[in-house]
Amino acid sequence: MSPNSKGVEILSIGTELLLGNIINTNAQWISEQLSQLGLDHYRQSTVGDNSNRIIKIIQEISKRSNLLITTGGLGPTPDDLTTDAIAKSFDVSLVERPDLWDEIKKKLSHSNLQDDYSSLRKQCFFPKNAQIINNPRGTAPGMIWEPIKGFTILTFPGVPSEMKTMWEETAFEFIKTNFSDSYSFFSNTLKFAGIGESSVAEKINDLLNLKNPTVAPYANLGEVKLRITAKAKNGAEAKNIIKPVKEKLKKEFSNFIFGEDNETLPIVLIKELIKRNQTIVFAESCTGGLLSSSLTSISGSSQVFQGSIISYSNELKSSLLNISEEKLNKYGAVSEEVCETMAINVKNKLGADWAIATSGIAGPSGGTQEKPVGLVYISIAGPNNHITNIKKIFNTTRNRIEIQTLSVNVCLNSLRLILLSNSK
Repeated sequence: MSPNSKGVEILSIGTELLLGNIINTNAQWISEQLSQLGLDHYRQSTVGDNSNRIIKIIQEISKRSNLLITTGGLGPTPDDLTTDAIAKSFDVSLVERPDLWDEIKKKLSHSNLQDDYSSLRKQCFFPKNAQIINNPRGTAPGMIWEPIKGFTILTFPGVPSEMKTMWEETAFEFIKTNFSDSYSFFSNTLKFAGIGESSVAEKINDLLNLKNPTVAPYANLGEVKLRITAKAKNGAEAKNIIKPVKEKLKKEFSNFIFGEDNETLPIVLIKELIKRNQTIVFAESCTGGLLSSSLTSISGSSQVFQGSIISYSNELKSSLLNISEEKLNKYGAVSEEVCETMAINVKNKLGADWAIATSGIAGPSGGTQEKPVGLVYISIAGPNNHITNIKKIFNTTRNRIEIQTLSVNVCLNSLRLILLSNSK
């Protein structure tokens, strides 16, 4: 955009967004696309399916921005008001595009809706001089329209798959040609485990003040991310700008950085086990299958993951994992002694190179003064009878799902560190 530009805004339309019935992933995705184009993106808004409110906010945006991107409200139902409201915002009438109606009928010629799709005709009406954005994956087209000089609107359906396809096929090139300067933003994200966001931020205070590249920390449950963003003319130039910062971070946090960008702990661990030609099994109690699920959600996990035993009750710990009643009575199911035996026995029973066992109290009930909610034992059994025992006491402000999820993260990251130390 030119130096005098007023920036870009995103307007999400739909009462279901305001009610929290669906998560607004469209705005997040579009934001990332705008960053790649090097555009100044200053504001996001959400409005319900109300024509007057849509008209009011569009008129406001037209006075402060150059480009508006809307999602939602392009369908055939009475609450799909976007195109009509946009036209009314500038006192313009809608006209039918007969070619669009022919395309819709063609798309639905083999559909079971072919006897009742007259309501879809509503989707064929646009301002006279609007450019149509074809929708290859649905029936609701979008538009590119400049109702007043210096202000352009692009409209997209709310269905993410449709919106993304339309963006990639039409909108990206249009925006790049008409609004983007020769520079774009490129990002590289480093991912950390086993360290908190505040600890990371304290150690990189000097990097947080950089202008190009910029460094921004943010955290998910059990994970910290550092996004390094460079403004450059191309990817190669951006990588050169990012490189020294990235190298400094990797040196400073060598044991904490587990991956980059779309990599996850399960992906990293699976790749490492494949490289070693080793297998893994689990014996789960408090995590209830979540640890197994974290691996099986990744394509290719069958090369390393043999299976698991979810032994929630003492009876199954005894019958499936050969934990003696004497040990269960003496130490309790939530104990280092029982957890270690679970790991050793599942490894031997299922015949794997590695085994991880979990036992704990995820809450919100079941805790005692001696064994509070949030207490989790983790045991890792490896080749040559190598045993690692870990005791974690998670903050009681954590809910049940968070304690289980954090336990899984500790399991995977602990094994990652063991493998890392073995490779040095």
